[in-house]
Amino acid sequence: MTSINRRISVAPMMDWTDRHCRYFHRRFSKHAVLYTEMVTAAAVVHGNRDHLLGYHEDEHPVALQLGGSDPALLTEATRIACDYGYDEVNLNIGCPSDRVQSGSFGAVLMENPALVANCAAAMIKASTGPEITIKCRIGVDDQAPEEILPEFLSRVSAAGIRSFSVHARKAWLQGLSPKENRDVPPLDYELVHAMKRLFPGLEICINGGISSLEQVQTHLDAGVDGVMIGRTAYHEPAKILASVDQQFFGGPSTTTAEQAVLDMLPYIESELGKGARLNQITRHMLGAFAGRPGARRWRRVISEGAHLEGAGPELVLSALGEIRRLAA
Repeated sequence: MTSINRRISVAPMMDWTDRHCRYFHRRFSKHAVLYTEMVTAAAVVHGNRDHLLGYHEDEHPVALQLGGSDPALLTEATRIACDYGYDEVNLNIGCPSDRVQSGSFGAVLMENPALVANCAAAMIKASTGPEITIKCRIGVDDQAPEEILPEFLSRVSAAGIRSFSVHARKAWLQGLSPKENRDVPPLDYELVHAMKRLFPGLEICINGGISSLEQVQTHLDAGVDGVMIGRTAYHEPAKILASVDQQFFGGPSTTTAEQAVLDMLPYIESELGKGARLNQITRHMLGAFAGRPGARRWRRVISEGAHLEGAGPELVLSALGEIRRLAA
């Protein structure tokens, strides 16, 4: 079984953490675990696998997040993920969208830990390398998290799961949109900390509303094994990712935002040669200089030019020139 260090990870985020995003994030940190967007098990089994699962070797350690509730489909999707060499396969028990609910997976499965345990056991049996993990909420709707979360962790860990990433919010399946479910339900970090104390043999990683490395350290000091960061890592990658190797993995600081952008140029050239469009890549780079002089100009140059026919690395260099000019 593959063993990776989940001390710091970037959360799976729909429409955001695609392979271009992950390659860019890897320019900042060599060690943070990067997660794919959620892909349904059915899509993996029946769809274009290279399109859905392809990634660059530089992305390791990289985890595939699956959505589903059919043990047979999840078994086959896990086998396929093993063939693609993922370091981890994560089962989504947290997404609250209507589309996911209608497929009877995601956060609604917090109400059915027995089915989650069956799915997990099937995935573990199918895996020939990557560890099978779970990402969940603390509960849904009118559930009492302090009652149901311990039961959920107990039943699913009995099936063989050793690592859980817990989004420290409930999901309201009725009445809140997926976007509202990321912000409106209150955070209960202490409950997640308590789960680590209750289940010391499990790996418990915390997720939800974490926006600084100071907060990361606070959670690690509280005893959890890892911290998963979402939107802030995407919108301000240099702030979050540029120094995590140094602070949390004992390595050197990986790079600056400028160097990360320069390191993207060969990749951009290669991907354009395969038929990609520049804006498909650079949309994930808009936050590279967040909070710095010239950041707005960087975003404008990229946003206005990257979708145009023939746009290439020279546009990125032009935008980088604006940052350097305004910083001088």
